[in-house]
Amino acid sequence: MEDQFISAELLKKLEKLSAKFEKSGQKLSDYLDGMMHSQYLSYWDYVHLETLLSLQRPKTDLKDEMIFVTYHQITELYFKLIIWELEQLTGASDKTSEKDEGSKIEPKTVLDKIQRVNRYFRQLESSFSVMTEGMEREQFAKFRMALMPSSGFQSVQYRLIEITSTDAVNLVHPDHVLWLSADSTDREYLDRLYWKAGSRDTKTGKKNLTLRQFEEKYDKMLLAKIGEFRECNLRQRMQPFIQPGSPHSEKIIAELRTYDQLANVYWPLAHFKAAVRYLVSGKEDKPATGGTNWRKYLPPRYQRIIFFPELWTDEEKENWGKSWVLENIPRGKRGPKSEG
Repeated sequence: MEDQFISAELLKKLEKLSAKFEKSGQKLSDYLDGMMHSQYLSYWDYVHLETLLSLQRPKTDLKDEMIFVTYHQITELYFKLIIWELEQLTGASDKTSEKDEGSKIEPKTVLDKIQRVNRYFRQLESSFSVMTEGMEREQFAKFRMALMPSSGFQSVQYRLIEITSTDAVNLVHPDHVLWLSADSTDREYLDRLYWKAGSRDTKTGKKNLTLRQFEEKYDKMLLAKIGEFRECNLRQRMQPFIQPGSPHSEKIIAELRTYDQLANVYWPLAHFKAAVRYLVSGKEDKPATGGTNWRKYLPPRYQRIIFFPELWTDEEKENWGKSWVLENIPRGKRGPKSEG
């Protein structure tokens, strides 16, 4: 009989629930009726385990391809988490609300969320040894040919991370900056982003199939995103928080600098290291599966993509990524002198 007693605390919770449902024109009693017939939630149902484990579908029978496809899917899930935090920092996740909560975010919350983003990127960068050390070179050389023309270049989530993080002009290929002005359209910016230059034939300048596929699927969406974040990207949103005297400003600046390095130095150079391991054979480089000119596309010193240029000295920007190459890539495999 004691189990049937409704405590004052439980009654209070039921009243709050009832008020919540009434606010939406619903009845608590209807939902309680539904709960009478619902099943308990299991872990495997919550994470959709069977579905998740069915998504790894190698294109060959070479065993190490399972590592390759699984790691890329893990990468995309981390990208999803990064975008989730960036949208909260920029206010993009609050577009449907009446109030612009993104502009009212507290400095402590800003710091916490940037640290989360950095934590995700550190996991990605540190785990890349799964790719650089975890596959047999001979197997990779075989199964990669079955994946053409797909390429990690085609990760739209990474492009969204870039567009959400900074002004489009900071993503423009250095050779194209002079073509743009304050009056340039979003379309002109999109067409001159650094990664589009990395997927063209080095002799003819024509777009390769990898880029053409990507543009057909995502160009319209990315164009809209450039417009959406023109004045509310992370760099724009962070300006009030990095001013002298702002609470936690020094810590926020330090975390933004770390984010810049993780996203624009360590992450692309982790790919560069993998490319050197698997694509350099003697004096000849093998092309990437998507046909990208990876020697020109991956090293940060060529692109100098910096989300927060005001947080770096001229010397730091001039030597962007150079120290990493010197420490991690053997001299004989660095390629052109300008790569470090």
